[in-house]
Amino acid sequence: MDRLSDSSVGDARVAGDADGIDGPVRVDDPSYLVGVPDEFQRLWTPHRMVYIQQGDPGHEGCPFCVAPTLSDEDALIVARGEHAYALLNLFPYNSGHLLVCPYRHIALYDDATPEEVAEIGSLTQTAMRVIREVSHNDGFNIGMNQGAVAGAGIAAHLHQHIVPRWAQDANFFPIIARTKALPQLLGDVRAALADAWPKGDA
Repeated sequence: MDRLSDSSVGDARVAGDADGIDGPVRVDDPSYLVGVPDEFQRLWTPHRMVYIQQGDPGHEGCPFCVAPTLSDEDALIVARGEHAYALLNLFPYNSGHLLVCPYRHIALYDDATPEEVAEIGSLTQTAMRVIREVSHNDGFNIGMNQGAVAGAGIAAHLHQHIVPRWAQDANFFPIIARTKALPQLLGDVRAALADAWPKGDA
């Protein structure tokens, strides 16, 4: 390895190089860094490129507007009401992670009508009871991210998260490996929740 002096490379250092010596290395040869490990693990998710490439899909391409036009199985819808519906999150934090959405393409909670607010609340309560019955969870995280700056993945269409939590669900996977272990396939979760949903209850 052709090493440079500390003064010529500044802070450019790679720990544990081929010689087993820590210290400054050449930075004018990018090929040296090929294959050098770092502290991050990679979970490749090319299916999410659609969100990156398209940005805000708008009303026509909004997944929460499209979902109600599909079958419950295809859209992962658990229950349909008059003004809102509940479906599984395609990228769940925990198994059984539901979203409650109004049919209407609105962005913010204060854009919702009293009827939509009431049904979002009713669906949320029923979802909690059904998830608890099916999954025997210990608690919930419930909330809305309002706007992209607040973390909303699809900011243009209002949606409320209902995330079941268990006492032991914060293990080393998400903390160290930034990975969630999900024990059930989405289709199986949808079927279990839909079967347990009270008939005729939005």
